[in-house]
Amino acid sequence: MKNPRILIVDDQPINIKIVQRRIERAGMDVLAAYNGEDCLRIVEEQRPDIILLDVIMPGMDGFETCQRLKSNPETADIPIIFITAKSSKEDVLAGLDTGAVDYITKPLELDETLARIRTQLRVQEMHRENLDLIQRLSEMRKTSTIGAITEGIAHNLNNLLGVVVGYIDLMKIGKGKPELVERSIASMESAINRMVTIVGQLSSMAANETMQLAPVSIGMLFENCVKRFQSDYSVDSEVKITNPFPEDFIVETNCEIFEGAVSKLLINALESYPANQVERPIELKASLNDEQTKLFVEVIDQGTGIAKEVEDNFFEPFITTKTSVGRGMGLTVARHSLRNINCDLSVEPNPDRGVCARISMALPSNEEE
Repeated sequence: MKNPRILIVDDQPINIKIVQRRIERAGMDVLAAYNGEDCLRIVEEQRPDIILLDVIMPGMDGFETCQRLKSNPETADIPIIFITAKSSKEDVLAGLDTGAVDYITKPLELDETLARIRTQLRVQEMHRENLDLIQRLSEMRKTSTIGAITEGIAHNLNNLLGVVVGYIDLMKIGKGKPELVERSIASMESAINRMVTIVGQLSSMAANETMQLAPVSIGMLFENCVKRFQSDYSVDSEVKITNPFPEDFIVETNCEIFEGAVSKLLINALESYPANQVERPIELKASLNDEQTKLFVEVIDQGTGIAKEVEDNFFEPFITTKTSVGRGMGLTVARHSLRNINCDLSVEPNPDRGVCARISMALPSNEEE
């Protein structure tokens, strides 16, 4: 393990020598700079772990040197401890405002200086450990998600294949019964279409690329979303469209992906109601945020709401409360595909009843013009 590297910046060589001896006896390496320009050059070349920076220096003083370091993303994270004879509250605040992490006044008490250096080294180590932990958690979550997808695919495809095999057996038994064979073929076709859909959803998730956008009126987009929903899921359910914008209100999106995602949200809204319920109201609504920088597209239902067992992991693949075979990736795919066209998706319960699925889309800066 390499020794910590401390850069001392002071225009008085004797001051550097005094601090240098104490720091080196503590097992740390010391670099020296005698002005702000030398400090910037050494930091660029050798990247110290901590900088002890004198405030009062000829030419570029400590405040300006600190500001230069903090404005550079490559050096912004290096802790800077100011050293100066000034000790007023205003001076301390001025130093901290430029980005310093600590402030030591002259004449230096060497043991205190060393203690403050060690404190900042521990903070840096904790920061690195936190970053490493976040990365490992991210990798674990990614691995867990892949595992969940793999397990879910196997489970769904096995169930669907079981359906196909079962109807093949029925067809063998019912050779002389055309109606039974016809019903079996229709059920097999439905199961096979579900398998094709699952494969298509996986292909959509694998294509992690930003898609081409094109201008379209929000009115036409909404009409096509409803038609796509009714066609994809063979339903004739009505959808209430709330669109307060004029016909020439244009957004930029990928219509194919956007309509497919909204179609999934609409079928989720429809299936949130009990199957025997006659009236199942669904609303597709457009609105702007207060700053008029974002368009919200909401799918609102008054169904049974979000089940307790899935509310914390709503977007995990194959998370579902439905019992029918081959379900469970709709929201996962919808959010993934929407993010590829610069949108995002959130789902939350309505204040009274049901669920609101909200797509947010940033508007161009000149949208109001």
